[in-house]
Amino acid sequence: MGLSSRTAVAVHALTMLARWGERSLTSGEIADSLASNPVLVRRILGSLRDAGLVWSTEGRGGGWSLARAPREITLYDAYRAVEEGPILSRHPHTPSAECEVGRNIQALLEVEFLDAERAMEERLGRTTIAHLHQQVLAIERELALPR
Repeated sequence: MGLSSRTAVAVHALTMLARWGERSLTSGEIADSLASNPVLVRRILGSLRDAGLVWSTEGRGGGWSLARAPREITLYDAYRAVEEGPILSRHPHTPSAECEVGRNIQALLEVEFLDAERAMEERLGRTTIAHLHQQVLAIERELALPR
């Protein structure tokens, strides 16, 4: 499938939910922070719900909340919830067997791409939503200091 912005949107939404803690947020509130469309946000939140990362309540006062503690949700959890298929796109069709590059490139790329994807998964698995939330707060505190 290749790269998309779904993971960034998902991480943004999860970090917002961590920031507001016990207070549920509407998809509109999250969309405002993203400068995005609430329908897109609802789709992403639906995938996060299916993965057990968020839950929602309907009706007046309803909205979205984290289903797990922010320290228990990694960026890789968010990625897995919203992305499908491999990170790096493979050949859309089989290369020519008549060419020495064509005969061999798919197997060679598969090794390289799998190693790269595992490295990304490992790196994203080290960072939690709680960590991002703390970084946001630290940056905001720094910006608020008198100069």
